[in-house]
Amino acid sequence: MISPYTRSGQSLRVVTVTQLQDRAAAPPCTVTHTMPAILFGIGGYVGNYWHEYADILVPLFVAARRYHGEVTFLVSNIQHMPRWLVKYRALLQGLSKYGVVDMDRDAYVRCFPRVSVGLRLDKDLSIVPELVPGARLTMADFTRFVRETYALPRGAVTMEPYKKPRLLLIQRATSRQFLNEPEIARAAEAAGFEVVVTELRHDGSEVEQARVVNSFDVVLGVHGAGLTNAVHLPPGGVLIQVVPYGKMEPMARFDFSEPATDMGLKYLDYSVSAEESSLLEKLGPDHPAIKDPDSIHRSGWTTMYQFYLMQNVRINTTRFAPTLEQAFNHLRKQ
Repeated sequence: MISPYTRSGQSLRVVTVTQLQDRAAAPPCTVTHTMPAILFGIGGYVGNYWHEYADILVPLFVAARRYHGEVTFLVSNIQHMPRWLVKYRALLQGLSKYGVVDMDRDAYVRCFPRVSVGLRLDKDLSIVPELVPGARLTMADFTRFVRETYALPRGAVTMEPYKKPRLLLIQRATSRQFLNEPEIARAAEAAGFEVVVTELRHDGSEVEQARVVNSFDVVLGVHGAGLTNAVHLPPGGVLIQVVPYGKMEPMARFDFSEPATDMGLKYLDYSVSAEESSLLEKLGPDHPAIKDPDSIHRSGWTTMYQFYLMQNVRINTTRFAPTLEQAFNHLRKQ
């Protein structure tokens, strides 16, 4: 019994793999394929933008790229989110020349010379080149594949004289919002950027969103799935992650620091102080979530999420200015 999904602990239908002692015991093939196949599942945390890339798209690229399109995808749990196949159709077609097979509804006995069951996750939102089967691949290879598939125009940051670098400030719809968004935008403009504020919708067109992000040099946002859009930035660009209050740096950096660097981006982060968090006004200075974040972490993920991932932030732009200056100076050196 093998899970078709990269992360353990998810209640997905598993795939039963049976080894027959006698080839004659196998049912006759109704479809015989000459190319190999890769079997993977849609489910788990699919629906979260970060997990869609980290759990499926990057591992699938690692598994499939060596076949140069000569591979069939066998997909289980499609009923979990059928729109996922539509959203990422271009990327799937960029890795396989053949139609996806619904493993849960397919009525044929399909025979392949080789099948890889399940995807491997070696590093979140990144690739370990030494562990790639068949050939060395890097996260920079993955982002190049995405740019080529989506026909994104910018393959590198190029600073034109007398033209301001562009900064995309991602505003979230619910928790972890910027409470002083106009002030932050003005601070970024004072640092030398052209600033655009937007809320990137997860249910919109993936290709159109990728093209929007690719037109920028910097992505700035509070920790969350929206920062996954860094995969669409041109190499040499900058990802600035605002880390919520509550000793969230290890988790935030794990999700985005090394992945961004592996993509060829400059990674910067800014840690929110208690005075910049909505938690201070809501809970008061003597609450454990303010005085003793370690105690909240010891209470488990649910408690930590309720406090630290449900806060909003009001950035001290004077304190934030050196981070913006660092991003600007990096771009000017490109």
